[in-house]
Amino acid sequence: MEKLFHLKERNTTIGKEIIGGVTTFLAMAYILAVNPGILSESGMGWEQVFTATAISAAIATLVMAFVAKLPVALAPGLGLNAFFTYTVVLGMGCSWQLALTAVFIEGILFIILSLCGVREAIVRSIPDGLKKAVAVGIGLFITIIGLVNAGICTTDTGTTIGFVNFNLSHSTALVAVIGLLITIVLYILKVPGSILIGIIITTIIGIPFGVTVIPEDFHPFSTPAKPYFFAFDFKGIFMTPAGKFSIAVLGQFFVIFFTFLFTDLFDTIGTLLGVAEQGNLKDSNGEVLNLKGALLSDSVGTVVGACLGTSTVTSFVESSSGVAAGARTGLASVVTGILFLLSLFLWKLFALIPSAATAPALIFVGFLMMQSVVDINFKDPTEGIPAFITIMSMPFAYSISKGIMFGIITYVLCKACTKKAKEVPVVTWILAVVFILDIIFEACK
Repeated sequence: MEKLFHLKERNTTIGKEIIGGVTTFLAMAYILAVNPGILSESGMGWEQVFTATAISAAIATLVMAFVAKLPVALAPGLGLNAFFTYTVVLGMGCSWQLALTAVFIEGILFIILSLCGVREAIVRSIPDGLKKAVAVGIGLFITIIGLVNAGICTTDTGTTIGFVNFNLSHSTALVAVIGLLITIVLYILKVPGSILIGIIITTIIGIPFGVTVIPEDFHPFSTPAKPYFFAFDFKGIFMTPAGKFSIAVLGQFFVIFFTFLFTDLFDTIGTLLGVAEQGNLKDSNGEVLNLKGALLSDSVGTVVGACLGTSTVTSFVESSSGVAAGARTGLASVVTGILFLLSLFLWKLFALIPSAATAPALIFVGFLMMQSVVDINFKDPTEGIPAFITIMSMPFAYSISKGIMFGIITYVLCKACTKKAKEVPVVTWILAVVFILDIIFEACK
């Protein structure tokens, strides 16, 4: 293990890595239920998608473990699966097979770009201040995810957004708050694996509240269904259902393809930057360790996922919960990947863990990731304003990629206005132009 993952070099142990890997899995295990639920609305089978979700997550995470050797787990991404179902299939009237084709081609292109170093160059072009802002923004973003998943945050309070009343009529929120307090106490007392222990205790506490539901006929073992294999529709890229070539159909496909492409690109970049910042997983130049391998792992995961029948596989921000629990190497990803494989047969057992139990972990990790904010130079408006825009956009736009988009545009604008344009890397200028064109394109739809 030491030779393969360099545990001592990253100041970690096998025990910490196991706890971190388990914590990451528990924090993102909800995707095993959420992803099939969303994609099944497109006409796909729930059980087939569940199997595809578990296998693709396991393979992608194991590739990350051995190629990039980072404690980053991957699975079909939230937001991208919603775009797949509600926009592409139900909104545009495309088949789910065509949507999978777009995901597959996106993954192939990403593998090529990763091998050529293009994606790596994009990551390196992001200024240091924005990198730290991305980590803080992701912290607030996953905090919002935790608050919403637990039913703590709601729009039913008469305000734009607010907290519910913590009483028995909001039992999920109440259990989540109890779990958060337990996690805080365990962390302050420096109990090893405090986040994981908090998840387990909160799950148990949820039983008398009716939040953790155990079915009467419950049995933990179940044989998974076979996933879809290579269910692609290449003809649908340029042909109508009647079999005629159509420029309009081809144009629509490219819109779908590029939306998947850009959203996945910057969600992945944001996640890697955030996790690396939190766990100090950076080289001597301050860059993400084994960045090319990490981006390649993400690309391979997307291709595997499409071949099995699920939407884009991407790096998960919940990996930061494992890092917070002590994970620093790919060994944690090995543990997470194995748990995804086991979930194929024990999925009913894992499904017992309610969102109220994982929400405290996400909320608490938000605190841990906020610590990078002290290293941002807010006294310089050309650094502080873009950082603020990045931090603010991620939770309120509910999108990591949009936070990066608005942050980079603002950064270039601030530097140009103060005659500091020379401080902006060429790639950053290109990204800003691409983002502006994307905004214009969306406005003209």
